[in-house]
Amino acid sequence: MNMAPDEHDDLPEPSNLRFLRVLVTVLTGVMIGGVILIIVLIVIRFRDPGPQVPEDLTLPADVTPQAVTFGTGWVAVVTDDDRILIFDRVTGRMTQEVAVTGN
Repeated sequence: MNMAPDEHDDLPEPSNLRFLRVLVTVLTGVMIGGVILIIVLIVIRFRDPGPQVPEDLTLPADVTPQAVTFGTGWVAVVTDDDRILIFDRVTGRMTQEVAVTGN
C-alpha cells in the first residue's frame, strides 16, 4: 500500500526518535563549544611573550632568559646555557651564578 507524501505528515513521531534527535543536537552543540574553547585556549597560550625580566636587571651578554623566579629579596633567572643567575632584588646586582649540570 503506497501512501501519499501528505499522509506521512500525520503520523506521530516515536518518542525514541525524538529523544535521539534532541541528544544528537545537544552533543553537536557541546562539541562545537569544546572545539571553540580549545582554539581560544591555544590562542591565549601562544600569545604569552615568555618570561619577563625586571627592567632594573642587566643580564650578561649573549644570555637568553628561559624562566624568571622571584623570591624574598632576590630574583633568579634561568638561562638557555644552563645557568641560574641570582640577582639582588633591590640593587639589581648579580650576587650568585649557579651552573646546572645534568645527571
